[in-house]
Amino acid sequence: MIIYPKILRYPPWNSVVDPLRNPFSPGAGARPPELAGRESIIDAATLALERIRRGRQEKSQMLLGLRGVGKTVLLNHLAQVAEDMGSIVVMLEAPEGQRLAAFLAPALKSVLLRLNRVEQARDLAQRALGALRGFASAFKVSIGEIEVAISPETTADSGNLEIDLPELFGTVGKAAQAANTSVVIFLDEVQYLVEEDLRGLIVAMHRIAQRGWPVILFGAGLPQVAALAGEAKSYAERLFDYPEVGPLKPEAACSALLDPITEEGESISPEALASILSITEGYPYFLQEWGKHSWNTAAHSPIREEDVATASTLATEALDRSFFRVRFDRLTPREQDYLRAMAALGPGPHRSGDIADSLGIKVQQAGPLRNGLIRKGMIWSPAHGQTAFTVPMFDAFMIRAIPEWKPERLA
Repeated sequence: MIIYPKILRYPPWNSVVDPLRNPFSPGAGARPPELAGRESIIDAATLALERIRRGRQEKSQMLLGLRGVGKTVLLNHLAQVAEDMGSIVVMLEAPEGQRLAAFLAPALKSVLLRLNRVEQARDLAQRALGALRGFASAFKVSIGEIEVAISPETTADSGNLEIDLPELFGTVGKAAQAANTSVVIFLDEVQYLVEEDLRGLIVAMHRIAQRGWPVILFGAGLPQVAALAGEAKSYAERLFDYPEVGPLKPEAACSALLDPITEEGESISPEALASILSITEGYPYFLQEWGKHSWNTAAHSPIREEDVATASTLATEALDRSFFRVRFDRLTPREQDYLRAMAALGPGPHRSGDIADSLGIKVQQAGPLRNGLIRKGMIWSPAHGQTAFTVPMFDAFMIRAIPEWKPERLA
């Protein structure tokens, strides 16, 4: 159990800095009041979306970054951009332990029913619906009843994803082309796809790129996705762009905090601003947490450094209850030991051998633990033999969560 010091809670609601006007609202995928520091990623993606909409070829993209850097926020923003262009948007999130066909097929049904309402695309949309019905049957996916007015040739029903998904995507692409529109697929948490599904998805997008059909994929996932894609298919590095979504640079982090405060007619002292930037290290989710609690803690404007000091305890407590805790609770006791050993070594990255030494076991014995934690998205390997947390500041949380840890527990 983590013990926090007693502190004063938020001031009354009649304070000058009114919590009702608090511009900060940290949450999973919630758009911050100021989407700062991501202009180059947004501009490149917008260009790709417009080119695909006009029938030009363009690479799909995989946004890569640690937890809390705003990948989901960017996907949501780009989805709105695509919708505003008139594209058909498919929003998906890969659940851990679920196969791609199970959540992709129902989404494609909605796309094809929409294309089926476009007169010049109706025949091709009907053929695509027939292919989807075959695909769903082959992979035992429930998509409800589909009425097919014509009798399409049997396609996308072999049961081999690398054959069927390209066939299915091809029929979708042809129908979209006939309807003079584009289909944009947004897929979050790509790292949870099993290798077979990732391989099938890459092959399908390769076919789309070769034929020039108006379908594009924007994925998001942890940094290991680039390596996973390369292992699944060697040409994946040429098929996708991999924009890195990292912590905000100081100027952008400053804007993410300062602009929403000034837009509400309030202010923050330079010392308080510098303190938040130092604590959060530019990670967007943490900037939102510290911004929220600093605003609510302040009795009046400007927000002071003392307010930030008080807010830090509140923000840390909130993170420990939600952002960190939901990930900690998914760990087995042995996995907790592995991460606690990492935390004892510092933020990282760390040599796998050093972690094993801290546990009092051999590297080979630690291997299955490490692999399991990579599959759960808790750690990744930035270089051969190295291990790092995928969740910023998780090392400090592990020390708070297990303060009396002894390294000999696994010996």
